[in-house]
Amino acid sequence: MTAYVIEPPKIAAVAVASGGLFPVRRVFCVGQNYSEHAREMGSNPEVDPPFFFMKPADALEPDGAVIPYPPATGDLQHEVELIVALGRGGRDVPPERAAELVFGYAVGLDLTRRDLQAAAKKKGRPWDMSKGFDHSAPCGALSRKEDVGPMASGAIVCKVNGAPRQSGDLSDMTWKVPQIIAFLSALVELSAGDLIYTGTPSGVGPVLKGDDIEATIDGLSPLVVRIG
Repeated sequence: MTAYVIEPPKIAAVAVASGGLFPVRRVFCVGQNYSEHAREMGSNPEVDPPFFFMKPADALEPDGAVIPYPPATGDLQHEVELIVALGRGGRDVPPERAAELVFGYAVGLDLTRRDLQAAAKKKGRPWDMSKGFDHSAPCGALSRKEDVGPMASGAIVCKVNGAPRQSGDLSDMTWKVPQIIAFLSALVELSAGDLIYTGTPSGVGPVLKGDDIEATIDGLSPLVVRIG
């Protein structure tokens, strides 16, 4: 057997609330999946289909992490999201079978270099460096689907230093979890270990060094991180 010529990268993983680690393969994100957030970002949620971008798996950070303020930005912003973890894969999965793929759910933060994103949008360039930078994907402990149900509704909230910033309900998502899985599986073959960040409600805003971010979704383990 051929030996690796460098040390293999560490396997990314997130904690499971009931015990153990969930190995992560890929991290997909749905853009502008709450109507009010889509409007605040200048899109029309009534006509725009779902679109996706990605973050590297090693951008994941656990509950309690201190997130270094990233370089090359003066406008780091918070986005609280429901994360769906897949325990099975598939291609062209119909919405009515999407739940068969789900392992569980977690609270996440899609940290965004908003100024870089705005510049990329203006020039029609990819969002990679505004979304997929180091430490940009905090993720709370995963709850198994049999313990929490389908997570089709429930309050989703983000607070900064104890002050509410974002507040919505999972039922407000334009594209629901089964539709997201079905649509994404028509674009790529999904696999066990994939995570899907499902979009954020309105109220996104900047965070500064020293700020504490608390992200919660009813029924799931909370996520608290500090910007260092």
